[in-house]
Amino acid sequence: MPADDLNANYVGAFDGHLPFGARPALLIVDYVMAYLDPSSPLYAGVEGALASTERLLAAARGASIPVFFTNVVYEPGGANGGLFYKKIPALRVFDAGSPLGAFPTSLEPIAGETVISKQYASAFFGTPLAVLLEAKGVDTLLIAGLSTSGCVRASALDALQNGFAPFVVRDACGDRHPAPHEANLFDLQAKYAEVISESDAIDRLRACA
Repeated sequence: MPADDLNANYVGAFDGHLPFGARPALLIVDYVMAYLDPSSPLYAGVEGALASTERLLAAARGASIPVFFTNVVYEPGGANGGLFYKKIPALRVFDAGSPLGAFPTSLEPIAGETVISKQYASAFFGTPLAVLLEAKGVDTLLIAGLSTSGCVRASALDALQNGFAPFVVRDACGDRHPAPHEANLFDLQAKYAEVISESDAIDRLRACA
């Protein structure tokens, strides 16, 4: 279906919008070396998105808003990974101690920033993230991360379902191929989130400073 026809098909049914709240936080999903090291089976070629996320993180720190990172960590052999670990054999790169599970130096958390270690796609599933956000009074999540079609989508959906308005930053997300990246951003905007540009996100952060 041509893009114009696709957009027209959604008008009137999936064209609502969420307000940006008064207490945002930044959620950086799974920006780890497994997606950035060309030798990794999960390498995604997302260097441009990484650079965008670096700028977004700097703006968030400058505005003194809460920052949360996620990573993926499994017991050796994936005993706590369930069917997800069995479905995707490449997840073995996240076994505890693997260098591919490390954050790049440009996105290392600093004191006061929270790291959520997870085993499944969503940053919320089986983690204390919702409780931590509520404790800080957060009402809105700016979301950057990898991959758009996987953990970003799952985290944005669960943010909505937990009562936090998800604002997915298009430029700061990436995937192995542009087709699933764009398709999932389209669907997120239509049904579950607001998809915004890096410049829009940074302007919103500066307004919070």
